[in-house]
Amino acid sequence: MQFVNQTVPRALERLGYSAAESDDIVAYIAEHNSVADAPHLKQEHYAVFDTAMGAQPIHYMGHVRMMAAAQPFISGAISKTVNMHEEVTVEEVEQLFVESWRLGLKAVAIYRDNCKVAQPLSADRKKTAAEPRPAELAHPVRKRLPQTRPSITTSFQVGEAEGYITAGSYPDDGLGEIFLKTSKQGSTLSGVMDAFAIAVSLGLQYGVPLEAYVSKFINMKFEPSGMTNDPDIRFASSLVDYVFRRLAIDNLPVDVREGFGIRSIAERKEEVQQKVGELNDDAKPTLPSPEQTLPMAEKPSARTLDAPLCYQCGSRMQPAGSCYVCGSCGSTSGCS
Repeated sequence: MQFVNQTVPRALERLGYSAAESDDIVAYIAEHNSVADAPHLKQEHYAVFDTAMGAQPIHYMGHVRMMAAAQPFISGAISKTVNMHEEVTVEEVEQLFVESWRLGLKAVAIYRDNCKVAQPLSADRKKTAAEPRPAELAHPVRKRLPQTRPSITTSFQVGEAEGYITAGSYPDDGLGEIFLKTSKQGSTLSGVMDAFAIAVSLGLQYGVPLEAYVSKFINMKFEPSGMTNDPDIRFASSLVDYVFRRLAIDNLPVDVREGFGIRSIAERKEEVQQKVGELNDDAKPTLPSPEQTLPMAEKPSARTLDAPLCYQCGSRMQPAGSCYVCGSCGSTSGCS
């Protein structure tokens, strides 16, 4: 809130200015926060309108001497702030307290202008040029789903835990929300999964891509875990691991899922059939071209990327036959 002290019009009237001149001066002060160069105002009257801060401030010792004049007539200390300019030095503050003691003041409270982020009383400095406005920062916008939207509900079982995944999609723009129903209503597991589903849904609606969630949540290990009733995902290391593998198969393209080692049973069968066809191919081998003579870095197989974490030390396991073995501690996933 900005306003002109209401003692200004009364002071102008006592100094002999007309009502119209007083209105012009008050309007100028309201716009410029100063009496300097105000219309109709004589320069010898500027000092009458000095303030605690601003372009023409009262010297801080003026506050001290005014309190010193009143202190002999007051039994307690005076609640009066001594306003000091922003560039005041430590030595000046020290001298102020020493002089206050010599004058017999019982207490002194000082305030240096602009020493806090916000203060109740301030006088803005005159701006010589318009400051450029900073560019508006981009902020995320939530894209809500329509009232009627397509969805897929999948029942699942991980270990001994049963539940349902309901995945709602935008009509033409991919996954937008998920609902997870697990365990009994009111249980801790059910409440945590409900909250988790809400958080993921909000992220999807604010533009977080599904593959970012998949990369973070697959292979997480905690109970319940174990065998599933899903032919595409035979084993899950946790409910979260299963949920995002299922969402990836239903919503992500094959080339994206290959990077995470996630494939459906149909895709696995197709790969096996291709390998069998290559073994049965009786075509004569051809000599490699010059471009193929250099060794090529092998791309990790989907089975390697899909390897679980070691139950003992947490390291990524490696395929060993039909099972997995840990290269750090030697544990296996069940095979000898």
